[in-house]
Amino acid sequence: MTVSSGRYQRRAEHPTDESGDVAEKIIRAGGHTIQTRRLISDDARMLKKALQEFMKSNSDVLVYVGGTGLSNRDITIETVRPYFEKEISGFGELLRSQSFEKVGAAAMLSRATAGVAKGRLLVCLPGSPDAVETALSVFISEFPHAVHIAKS
Repeated sequence: MTVSSGRYQRRAEHPTDESGDVAEKIIRAGGHTIQTRRLISDDARMLKKALQEFMKSNSDVLVYVGGTGLSNRDITIETVRPYFEKEISGFGELLRSQSFEKVGAAAMLSRATAGVAKGRLLVCLPGSPDAVETALSVFISEFPHAVHIAKS
């Protein structure tokens, strides 16, 4: 689920979604299937609707790409976090650690997070292709185990 108000406003022009492409490639390479891929605006109603649709599906993991920055319009985390029954704090910590090796102190600005809601994983990633690659490359191998534990 790519969250980008700018791209969403230009959706009729079919804007590129490099970060979504990176996420899809890594998820598929990890042996997982993608049931839905969408572009939504960084809007609380759209974020909640996407989450509600996900919770009705048979999918185990929802990955939000974008809307995690520091600007006032970046509300992905504020909208999704209240649904967490458990937060996977180590996810954000690990991503910031990995990012620090690549970008230095700017890594501390990342608000990436993940959590469990009703036995499913909700993952909120930054919108940059590099951050998506770093996060998913580290976490993708843990998806099956995390889902198994979340469902137990």
